[in-house]
Amino acid sequence: MEEVEVEKGYSNKQTAEKLRRLAESLEQGKAFEIQVSGQRIYVPADAEIDFEYEREENVHELEVEIKWKSKS
Repeated sequence: MEEVEVEKGYSNKQTAEKLRRLAESLEQGKAFEIQVSGQRIYVPADAEIDFEYEREENVHELEVEIKWKSKS
């Protein structure tokens, strides 16, 4: 399978809406669907979610990483 990587920045309002939908899906134990830079992504309810923090000199980075394996 080919490697795919997409990344897109969103406004604070758009980000809040996406995070709110993700949180609601997690609370309900449901799958989550999101579109990132035109790529539609289906995240299963049993996906693993990690928070990652990095600091390099005066630059800080916080990532929310969601991982799952294909069921094929």
